[in-house]
Amino acid sequence: MRLRRQRRQGIGTGGPRTRRAVRWVAGFVNPLILLMAGRRWMPVVGILRHRGRRSGRSYATPIGMRPLGDSFVIPRTFGDNAAWYLNIKAAGGATVKYLGRTYELVDPEVVDYATAKSAFPRYELLQFRLIGINEYLRLRISTSPLAGEVARSAGRGTQQIQGKEKTNMESRVEVKPVARNLNVALVVIALAQLMVVLDVAIVNVALPSIQRELHFAAADLEWVVNAYAIAFGGLLLFGGRTGDLFGRRRMFVIGALLFTAGSFAGGVANTSTFLIAARAAQGVGAAILAPTALSLLAATFQGPARNRALGVYSGVSAGGGAIGLLLGGVITNYFSWRWIMFINVPIGLLLAFAAPRVLPYVAGKSGRLDLPGAVTVTAGVSLLVYGLARVATHDWSDSVTRATLIIAVAFLVTFVLLESRGRAPLMPLRIFGNRNRSGAYALSLAIGAALSGTLFVLTLFLQNVQGFSPLQAGFAFLPTALGVIVGAGLTSRVIGRVGPRVPMTTGALMAAIGTFWLSAVTVHTAYFPSVFGPLVVLAVGLGMAFVSTSATAISGVNQSEAGLASALLNVGRQLGGSLGIAIMGTVATTVSRDQLALGRPTHAAINSALTAGFSSAFQVAGLFAIFGFVAALTFVRHPGAPATVEAQRETAEMAA
Repeated sequence: MRLRRQRRQGIGTGGPRTRRAVRWVAGFVNPLILLMAGRRWMPVVGILRHRGRRSGRSYATPIGMRPLGDSFVIPRTFGDNAAWYLNIKAAGGATVKYLGRTYELVDPEVVDYATAKSAFPRYELLQFRLIGINEYLRLRISTSPLAGEVARSAGRGTQQIQGKEKTNMESRVEVKPVARNLNVALVVIALAQLMVVLDVAIVNVALPSIQRELHFAAADLEWVVNAYAIAFGGLLLFGGRTGDLFGRRRMFVIGALLFTAGSFAGGVANTSTFLIAARAAQGVGAAILAPTALSLLAATFQGPARNRALGVYSGVSAGGGAIGLLLGGVITNYFSWRWIMFINVPIGLLLAFAAPRVLPYVAGKSGRLDLPGAVTVTAGVSLLVYGLARVATHDWSDSVTRATLIIAVAFLVTFVLLESRGRAPLMPLRIFGNRNRSGAYALSLAIGAALSGTLFVLTLFLQNVQGFSPLQAGFAFLPTALGVIVGAGLTSRVIGRVGPRVPMTTGALMAAIGTFWLSAVTVHTAYFPSVFGPLVVLAVGLGMAFVSTSATAISGVNQSEAGLASALLNVGRQLGGSLGIAIMGTVATTVSRDQLALGRPTHAAINSALTAGFSSAFQVAGLFAIFGFVAALTFVRHPGAPATVEAQRETAEMAA
């Protein structure tokens, strides 16, 4: 009797032990099958997405299925004991990806062999009979006109959609993007952001080795850094907008491949010109990759999961500079500077391979690219980044520097005028109508200036005054990366309850305390606690500020402008970094020069003058952080404050 009951339920001859054994094997096999299931060339297996009736988690199960009229039929393996069946029964529906398309399924109904057999080819039916599957689950497609599309996709031609009915169906149905595995998706996004921010700092430690091997002129060496920074900063708005128009996942893959190609070219470079061109190619890829990564995060994660994901993303963003200095020292010291480039190649290829498999597909919106706006903003931001970077090695009174900055401002003013009047602007000015978002951009600019400037100046202090080797200096910044992780993790847990204003202002104040504390350094300062302590306070504050600004920048934004909102956040950090290095470097140089003019330049006097300059620069970093605090306090609303009209409009568009 028990065996007959098992056969009727579709269990086969196995009992609980058999089910446990099959599930144990599936734990290893399913991840591999998921890479192939649901594709256009894979009619045997689809991906069934269902939500746990107890855990609430989302699951993806590869399973055999076939379309039947306006529904799908799935063999009921293990009968009414199957977890996926119980989840679908409790929820009343599920999502299926079959032959490259996604369908919403409802109304689960158990049917017998006679009803289901017309959906399956004979060889599949024979397999089902051999293992004793006699019952099947049928789920109806939520929009019935899709039946014709299902039939055509499967090549079975069961129902056809004619004329006007087909047009109406296509205008109503929207395929919802679903990430296959949220944890893997987060790893892909975070790894992309880490690769981008690492390359801002990782080459700094290797510059002397690069100069010796490729015979760089002293005046040209700065272009190894500037070529990347200029291409990255100048094309960020353009890169973010391409994701909105042409699809973010597609542009993510393109950006990863461009970055990988540039990295490989840089690793094999045999001339200084070749290396500079390769660094520029890396910058172009980064300008596409960075904004699309953040906008994909916004599309993939919702609610508390988004806050957690933003904590990881922001920790990577803020700690990437310190990690870059550490990795640069280790790789240069034990291997070769070329491996600073080569290390990106397998990572970039992995990202390009994994992105289509774990990140959701979000179609680009129809429209045209604002070419005049793209040209003017790219020229303006590129010249501004170059002018500010030039200040670090030249003087504000340098004629080329001043001319570059003036032309940059002229281009940016032209860009704003174009955007205010254009029909399809690259940067719709209404995006600044949300006060919270504007405050986040201002704080991002200030924190970027404080972080990049502090890392730049502190590196010089540790090596030129304290006598640290490049490797030791890299390890000295390790507390920065760890502190950022702590601050980001704490903020991701509380921001949903207290809102963005508290972590924004608290983070900015902690960054100010850390930089002002650093300004107390002397020639004979010990690393503990005069450097370690301030770095920990600064890093925790940075982690809090990065999470809160990232969350605010992408919150409530129209999905068609998510790439732009993400790009603006990155532009603020990039321009802030260039501004911080330029101003703090100039202050340090000026103060040190004035100190040396007062007496004879002995070794002790030089160290004392350098320390005085670095101390003044740290005070400037503290002022940057105070500016960010004031901006957050002024613009960002309290958690319970009513939303602006623009925010309400954007929220309505999102809901629609």
